[in-house]
Amino acid sequence: MPARSVVSNGSPAGKVRYSRLAADDDGYIDLQFKRSPPKVPYKAIALASVLFFIGSLLIVIGALLLAGYFGVTHTDRTVPVLIIGILVFLPGFYHLRIAYYASKGYRGYSYDDIPDFDD
Repeated sequence: MPARSVVSNGSPAGKVRYSRLAADDDGYIDLQFKRSPPKVPYKAIALASVLFFIGSLLIVIGALLLAGYFGVTHTDRTVPVLIIGILVFLPGFYHLRIAYYASKGYRGYSYDDIPDFDD
C-alpha cells in the first residue's frame, strides 16, 4: 500500500513549513481563561416577575378574604387562595432576588443561577 504524502490543502508533505514553539509556551492562551460576559435570561426573569405579581395578588386577596373584608359564603375556600398565593409567590421572589443581586454585581450571585429557556 503506498504511503500518502499529500496534506489536506494539496501540497506535498515534504514542503510543509513547521516552526518551533517558544520555550516558555505552555500551550495555553490567556483568552481561554477569561469569562465571557454573562447572558441575561430575560424570559426567565419575565416569568419570575409574573409569578411574583400573581402570587402577591393572590396573597392579598386571600388575606382580605380571610379577614372578612369581602362577603364570603364559604369560608373554607379562603385558605387555599392564600396557600396558592404563597406557592406562586416564593419561586418568583427567589429568582427575582437572584436577578437583582446579579445585576448589582454582588459576590456569589450570577445569571447562571437562574434557569434559562433554551432558545
